[in-house]
Amino acid sequence: MQNRFDAIVVGTGISGGWAAKELCEKGLKTLVLERGHMVKHIEDYPTANNDPWDYKTGDVITKKTREIQGKQSRTGYTTTESSKHFFVNDLEHPYNETNRFDWMRGYHVGGRSITWGRQSYRLTDFDFKANIKDGIATDWPIRYKDLKSWYDYVEGYIGVSGQNVGLPQFPDGNYLRPMDLNCVENHLKDSINKNYNDRLLTIGRTAIITEGTKPGLGRVSCQYRARCRRGCPYGAYFSSNSSTLPAAEATGNMTLRPNSIVHEVIYDANKKLASGVRVIDTETKEVFEFNSKVIFLCASTVASTSILMQSKSDSFPDGMGNSSDQLGRNIMDHHLGVGASAETDDFQDKYYFGRRNNGIYIPRFRNIGGETNRKDFLRGYGYQGGGSRGSTFKVAELDYGSRFKEELLKPGTWKIRLSGFGEVLPYEQNRMTLDYQKLDNWGLPTVTFDATIKENELNMRKDMQQQAIEMLERGGFKDVKGHDGDYALGLGIHEMGTARMGRDSRTSVLNKYNQIHEVLNVFVTDGSAMTSAGNVNPSLTYMALTARAANHAVQELKKMNL
Repeated sequence: MQNRFDAIVVGTGISGGWAAKELCEKGLKTLVLERGHMVKHIEDYPTANNDPWDYKTGDVITKKTREIQGKQSRTGYTTTESSKHFFVNDLEHPYNETNRFDWMRGYHVGGRSITWGRQSYRLTDFDFKANIKDGIATDWPIRYKDLKSWYDYVEGYIGVSGQNVGLPQFPDGNYLRPMDLNCVENHLKDSINKNYNDRLLTIGRTAIITEGTKPGLGRVSCQYRARCRRGCPYGAYFSSNSSTLPAAEATGNMTLRPNSIVHEVIYDANKKLASGVRVIDTETKEVFEFNSKVIFLCASTVASTSILMQSKSDSFPDGMGNSSDQLGRNIMDHHLGVGASAETDDFQDKYYFGRRNNGIYIPRFRNIGGETNRKDFLRGYGYQGGGSRGSTFKVAELDYGSRFKEELLKPGTWKIRLSGFGEVLPYEQNRMTLDYQKLDNWGLPTVTFDATIKENELNMRKDMQQQAIEMLERGGFKDVKGHDGDYALGLGIHEMGTARMGRDSRTSVLNKYNQIHEVLNVFVTDGSAMTSAGNVNPSLTYMALTARAANHAVQELKKMNL
């Protein structure tokens, strides 16, 4: 078995796929390690064409599923009958909670790039400067200008549909044709334009092809089936399986090894570099070592940080790169489940065509200067949501025959919903640790989470609900109802920040190119690298950081610096 490569990439999700593509296309013989099983594009999407009636219970989360995927089921939508196979068994992969933490995981080739929500937004200088401005945590070592060209590059490759709106707090991008708003969404948009000068409504920016094709395995335009989380056989939305991994494989430089749990990065104290990784085969439990010149940890936030914590040596007794004691700290997410909903009696003569798997977006309008600044909380939030029209069908014993059919076909009331999506600050006491007394099936320590949202987020949530109610009321909607649901960290499925970037090795784990300060040939480019969370979906930033880091790694290899 070959055990020496130019590069090793750990993980095959959104970041890992990009690392594999970039390194392989730049000529590096690259080993890509995935702890889960193989998933082939199209071939291994067993429920992609199923209808709700193909399941005995309908496409819901069943009682049986909750028994084995109880934590994974907390979202209310991840582990339905059509998608549960892309999420882990909680009993086979346990973790511990000092405070509730909703950790959603997919252990297979492609990871959560198969099931992600596809919303794709850029961070801006408001975000990159936020920590130093507010005196919070540590300063980002980069600014928006450092990532702008990489955002352009990534968007152009994956295909992001959306609309440029010219807001500094919501940077424009390289977009395909935007999806259409429906009539009730357009009504709210017009009302916001009329009643506010500090906010607007636009269609969501989503990594779904709306025109033409993009690189990968037959990636074509969206068919508007709204079955994305099952795997898209058309490749319309971006995933590692349909796009970056095929690109890496096409170079002839990639060796993909599923069923391989990386649990340690090996350190060479003489060279002050990593020499490789140790791997457990999930099926045989054999242990292997693979060596390389550079290593990219892209296993997802918690997994990558766990690997570094387990990578102990005389040089790093508390885990590789942890001289700052920041490894595992500052865990963040986006807090959600708060906002408002309403109805309208208007537009009874209108409906919509297709199943648009995208919603509306109202960009951040708090704490961006002048009258927008708040005294009760730092940072900001946006809104996601949308309008729809369902059925009026109701159980009625007297309805049968033609009357029954007419009732089924009669459309119901137009409804609209605004759901806040807010930033969580990086708190040092919010952390993950490893429990060596509770081991998993492979003899590795399990993760313990101890993290909660705090006063800043709680105050923000009050404003998120209040403003959602106000916008709907000003829009003339009826039955406006605010909501603030049961949220715990992790529910946003954007866990991040546990191996943060920074300017100083005393306060951060990674430098401006995502290299471990003290081990420059180890790059960490998944969510663990985030220094602050921003208030937008972060996956586009992970991809941009990964592409930039891979480019830097190859340049440094050519200069013989690694």
